[in-house]
Amino acid sequence: MTIRRATPDIRTADMAASREFYQRLGFEEVMDLGWVVTMASPTNPTAQVLLVGPEAEPPQPDMSVEVEDVDTVHAAMVAAGADIVYPLRDEPWGVRRFFVRDPSATIVNVVGHR
Repeated sequence: MTIRRATPDIRTADMAASREFYQRLGFEEVMDLGWVVTMASPTNPTAQVLLVGPEAEPPQPDMSVEVEDVDTVHAAMVAAGADIVYPLRDEPWGVRRFFVRDPSATIVNVVGHR
């Protein structure tokens, strides 16, 4: 299994203030769906922070891991009896993903691009 990137998913009540904060750190906005904004390094695009606003539907993940083959990872998690808290699905913005709870109760968004 190939991991392409791992990013924190930061919950924010003030998207504008959070966006400005990460811009001052050197990140630039690369995606804005309104309820979620991706900030990335202009020199290393896999260095990212996801800002998740209060409009996001629960459950909300604590981190995202982009993998090469999300279906293979999903099958491995199901076979291991992992707690899938958001079922595998294709999202309208072009990703296939599921959420899984790790042993410490962290919710991980496992995602692949279609």
